[in-house]
Amino acid sequence: MRGPSLVRTRSAGLGFGAALMLASCAAPPPTSGPGPKPQGGITSIDGANVALASFQNSAFPYHGLIPNYQETGKTRPFLDVDDNGRLGHSSPRGGLLWEDQTYNDRTVLLAAPQSFDPGQPGVIIVFFHGNQATLTRDVIARQQIVRQLADSGLNGVLIAPQLAVDAPDSSAGKFWSPGGFAAFLNEAEGKLGDFYPSARGAFRRMPVVIVAYSGGYLPAVYSLTVGGETGRVRGVVLLDALYGERDKFVSWVDGPGRNAFFVSAYSTSSREGNMAIEAELQQAGLKTADGLPATLSPGEIAFVDAGMVDHNDFVTSAWGGAPLRDIFSRMR
Repeated sequence: MRGPSLVRTRSAGLGFGAALMLASCAAPPPTSGPGPKPQGGITSIDGANVALASFQNSAFPYHGLIPNYQETGKTRPFLDVDDNGRLGHSSPRGGLLWEDQTYNDRTVLLAAPQSFDPGQPGVIIVFFHGNQATLTRDVIARQQIVRQLADSGLNGVLIAPQLAVDAPDSSAGKFWSPGGFAAFLNEAEGKLGDFYPSARGAFRRMPVVIVAYSGGYLPAVYSLTVGGETGRVRGVVLLDALYGERDKFVSWVDGPGRNAFFVSAYSTSSREGNMAIEAELQQAGLKTADGLPATLSPGEIAFVDAGMVDHNDFVTSAWGGAPLRDIFSRMR
């Protein structure tokens, strides 16, 4: 079921509230929390203050190489087609996809529940969406990511970059680049500082949790392994997402991520990948749990079998219909 209708408008300002603003016909949001109030042209959606901003360090455009192409260990230029100056990418699943249509959107979703208080301990959630998605139609309206965060009670903010626009492609773009995730996070923290000017430095001290759905596993795993902010990542949540790069996930959990929690929930679609990684982690001597623990503490490793859930509706159909709300509520 799709969420409330969304209207796109232009904004003349700059900074966090500078880009595209959103309007919703949802019910009035709850009263804001006790902390500093957001500034600028921010719109309320699903109990949160929301804006879409243009980033220099988002996933695309990207003119670099694909590392470990098709997990062969070899590199390949991402834009490998030039038709009289029009550049394109040969996607294994999507065929020829043009840069100007699919890989030219710098938009990033920024959202903070209206109860958010930057003066209290908080967390930054970075969400990587799956294939054939846009931020407004899918991340906000269909997958209800903003609502699930707001309803969870977690004192956190959401940052979600637009990946390949409405295409069957998981390309990571700038997140393939060493330090790419750190540059993205640094820019996001600056824009969040514009959102809450009196708490500008708070965001740079907050821990980070990476959440990836489906094809979002690719930017997620490269953010973990070459992104440059491993020390700040305190948790990883995968939603029906273990379709590749298994060795990198295992190496991270058994190495830099030992003091972070790792949760992977799956349907039959990604069951094989989850079973393989859980077995590898157990062979490495790590303790894993089947099912969510009551509290997601450092070092927790949990695999959650959601059963016969449609992959395309996983984020709003897995146990209880709001799996992220449930997971976020255990991060307190």
